[in-house]
Parts: sequence; structure tokens; C-alpha cells
Amino acid sequence: MENITEFTLFAPRNKGAALIGSFSDWKEIPMSKGEDGYFRTQIKLEDGIYQYKFRIQTKSPNFTPDEWIDVIDPKATDVNETEKYSRVRIQDGQRIVDTYLWQHDETPLPDNRKLVIYEMHVADFTGDEVGSHKGGKYLGIIEKLDYLCELGINAIELMPVNEYPGDYNWGYKVRHFFATESSYGSTEDLKRLIDECHGRGIRVFMDGIYNHTDEECPLILIDRNYWYYEYKHYPEDPDNYWGPEFNYDNYDKNLNIKPAWEYISNVVEFWIKEYHIDGIRFDAVRQLANFEFFNWLTKQAKNHAAPKQFYNIAEHIPDTSTVVKPDGPLDACWHESFRYFIIPYICGQSFELEQLKQVLDPKQQGYAIATNAINYLATHDRERVLRELGNCGIFDTAAFQRAKLAATLLITAMGVPMLWMGEEFGEYQQKSEDVTKPQKITWGLLSAAQNHDLFEYYRKLIALRQQTPALQSDNIQFFYENADDKVLAYTRWDEQNSHVVIVANFSDQNLNQYKISDFPTAEYLRDWVSNREVESGENSLVTDLPKYTAKIFVLQ
Repeated sequence: MENITEFTLFAPRNKGAALIGSFSDWKEIPMSKGEDGYFRTQIKLEDGIYQYKFRIQTKSPNFTPDEWIDVIDPKATDVNETEKYSRVRIQDGQRIVDTYLWQHDETPLPDNRKLVIYEMHVADFTGDEVGSHKGGKYLGIIEKLDYLCELGINAIELMPVNEYPGDYNWGYKVRHFFATESSYGSTEDLKRLIDECHGRGIRVFMDGIYNHTDEECPLILIDRNYWYYEYKHYPEDPDNYWGPEFNYDNYDKNLNIKPAWEYISNVVEFWIKEYHIDGIRFDAVRQLANFEFFNWLTKQAKNHAAPKQFYNIAEHIPDTSTVVKPDGPLDACWHESFRYFIIPYICGQSFELEQLKQVLDPKQQGYAIATNAINYLATHDRERVLRELGNCGIFDTAAFQRAKLAATLLITAMGVPMLWMGEEFGEYQQKSEDVTKPQKITWGLLSAAQNHDLFEYYRKLIALRQQTPALQSDNIQFFYENADDKVLAYTRWDEQNSHVVIVANFSDQNLNQYKISDFPTAEYLRDWVSNREVESGENSLVTDLPKYTAKIFVLQ
């Protein structure tokens, strides 16, 4: 049975457009233009999958004026980049993405305060250890979900999963905002991954690249200067120019809209409703530099996701609390200064107490609550901890000891901790310098004793954080510091009498029988690592502090 299907293309400044597709033997079907700036046509189609694209008189300056060109639908949910066409799927007379049925929408998901995030790249996260047909794909991640649950993380942050040209890329120059990367698997596979995560209480965040696009994004080809700044948004910062930048200042007075606002809002709504994502990490917020837009967009996102929580995360480097206060526009910011200072301290390159306290207590930097700051030691853009240590000539047992110190600070500082894939077991590959070359993490490292020991340490740390409200709170106080000995001690607590103390030695000296004054009093004090009860004196504690080590004490 045939049903009417409408095809639309928003191109308010273009003179003419036509639809061509497999349903017309690739012959032109005229489209008429309405006062709202949309070209439209309606055709009768039976249920099935069809290929199509638009033929349009371009307004882009890299073509001759009003030249006819073929473009993929800017809102296509499925594309073939090789053949340069869009696909549409019709079922029961309606456009659909696929037929996936969600199973775990009602499963409770963790509150933002309880999050421990795991950043990953789909293609590099798995290899042949999950089977060659699943390695580097959404299905491969599903095979590893039990591992992630054992580690204790409860959120994954996927590097971009939008369709990109070729078979491997980091995905940070988006060409098709509504389509998913086909080399990772089908749309059903991605939904199954998200659904399986939800079934295990794991939230899923995606990378949103809304500052810039690939040079062959359909919007560029249709009418470049309608959608993008004509020149670089920040010509004084050429090192941070990654492609044509959306013009969020452009206002179409004839239609009373800001076109870039509307388009990206549609993108966000689509991903929330179609793929049930739980948050977005907004790339290049400093370059996009439009808080009014973010304030509007993030409210839209939360409305679309309701009643579920939705977490809006800024990548703004250097980090700044201005993106999250007083009430937004975003919920959190990647806390780059945490890594920036912690890494040199564990490498023995520098030590400055006031800087250290600021990154462990981001309230000193203007962040109001714990969920405003996302702490990390490494990301896809930064070297891993063991690589940083190795670059300083620190290897083997000494390196793993310092990695544990860094891990302790990451999990016990105020803020939401985030791990870059493989960090938990000591992956040490150098950061990829080429975003088009695969660099799979080395799962075989887990079988080595020191690597497995580091994994176990992370697993226990994360479990402590999940079980201890004090480590999810906004409360942190530094009660002992000695710059000469390079020792800092702080306490975390909450209003339900959960209480944890961390004592860290950043020196290359073992401090035996070290006295820590002003130590909080408690009826019961347990050394978390040794799981032994410890006796403290009146307002003090005497303990051994090995070099580059942090001790954790749980108070009751």
C-alpha cells in the first residue's frame, strides 16, 4: 500500500530545488518553496528503504552563482558517503530510523553526584578479544559492559559517533549530524548499547560538536554564509580553528529565527528522543562563545529528556567556572586545571600547596557544587599518566605507586571523576597524533601483575566513592599542610556523618612515624588500604607515609 511521504529542505535564500532518488529512477521531482523557507514535495511510497538526495541551486561562494549541485539531506538519519546519497526508511507509511524496541527505559539511573565517567572511543576500545566481528564496534562495547560494571563506573562518554568519511576518525569534524557512524555498526546496535548500559545503571553521554563542521557538510554546500561565519570567528586564535564555524549570531529577520540555533536544537532533540542519551559533552565551548545560546539550548535539552536527568558538560579549555554559574548555562565543565597541576606534582617536577588545594577544592576557583567540575588525569587529547611518568624517567614500581597517588586524588577530590579508557589498568600508549589512525588499547596489559593491581586499586577506590556520601558532597577541608615535607591532608564529609580523611605525601622521602596534627577525632578510625583499625591520639595521628603515596582513613 502506498502512502504520502513528504520531503523537505530548509534553504530560504536558494532559488530552486528538486528531489531525486531511487523511487524516481534518479529523475528530478520538482519542489515548491514556501514562505517559511522550506522546499517541499510529496510522493507516494510503499513501505521500504529508498535512496535519495536533493538537487539545489547553491548559494555557497565556492560555486558559481546559482549553480545546480547535488547534496545529501542535512537531516538524513542514514547516509552512504561513498555514493553520496541519503536513505529513508518507510514503515506503515511513516519515516522511521529503525525498529528497535527499548527494554530498560524504566531502570533507575544514577544521580549526577554519584557519577564516575569513563571516556571512550568506540573503534579503539575493543579489538579481537571480543571477536573480530565485534571489535571496534558498538557490539564490542556491550561485550565489555560487565568489565565496566566490575570497575564500578556508572557513565560512559562516547567520543563522536556521527557519520564521518572513511572507516576511522575521531569524529570531531562532523559532516552529518543526524546520522550515526556506520563502521561502528547499525543504528539498532547503538541503541542496543545504550539500552544495555541503562539496564546496568550506566548513563550514556555523547560528544556534541556544535562549534564547527567538516568542509563538505551539506549546509556548507547549500548556503555557506547563511549558516556559518564568513570568516574565522576568532582570527587571532588560528591554532584553535578546526573548520567552518556555525554563526550563532546570524538572525534571519524575514523568518524571525536564528537558523544555527534552530538546527542544532533539532539535532539535540533528535539524539535525546531517538537514542535516549543522558547528557552531552559540548566540544569547544570557548571557541563557540555564546552563553545565550547555551542557556537556551541546555534548557531545551532538559525539557526533552524530562523526567530523566540530563547532564550538560562543557569542554572549555582552559576551564572556567563562568560556564556553570550562577545557574548555568551548563551543568559542568571539564576541570582541565586538575590534570594540569596534579601531573607535574606526581612527576616530582613542581609542588605548590595553594594550587594543589585549588584543584582539589574547585570552590576556590568559583565552582559552586561538586557536579560543576569534572576531574580527570587524562583524556583523548592528553597523555595518559604512565606515559607522563615515563617521559620523566619514572617506570615500573615507582610509576605505578605514583599512579595510585594520582588515582586517590582523582576519586577523593571534590568533583565528578572521569577516566580515559585504559587508564585504570595502566595503558601507556602515546596519545595519537593522527585522528585517522586506529590506536586500540592494550587489553593484554591486564594480565600483568602491576597492571592488574592498579585496576584493583581503581575498582576499590570507585567502590569507596559510590558507598561513601562524603566523597559525593561539596564539602572539603584542608586541616594539615607542610610545604617542606610536601604533605597535605584533607577531610571530606556530609551531613549524614559520613567522614573520610586523605593524607598525601608528594615527596620522594618515606616519612616514617609522621605526626599529623589537628586530625579529626572519631570513635573508630580505619585505614582503608590495609582495612585495619587505627588509633589516633588527641587531635593527632602518627602514621608511616611512604613516598608518593596517599593514605585514606574512614571515620565513624
